[in-house]
Amino acid sequence: MQEKAYRSVIKTISWRTVGTLDTMIISYFITGNLIMAASIGSIEVVTKMILYYFHERAWNKISLGRIKAPEYQI
Repeated sequence: MQEKAYRSVIKTISWRTVGTLDTMIISYFITGNLIMAASIGSIEVVTKMILYYFHERAWNKISLGRIKAPEYQI
């Protein structure tokens, strides 16, 4: 079973939303500066979405850990 590219895009966006909020919270605790935390979060959201998308597409081509669904004939 393979996933379509748009599914990877949607998963990328939802995961990056969670990841960016996490980065911003950690950055705020470390720096104590909300502007700096938002700056760090806004930079990493773009780079990590791109990296995640290509990571997800690469894993879609690997069969490791997948079980092939039985094909039913009608």
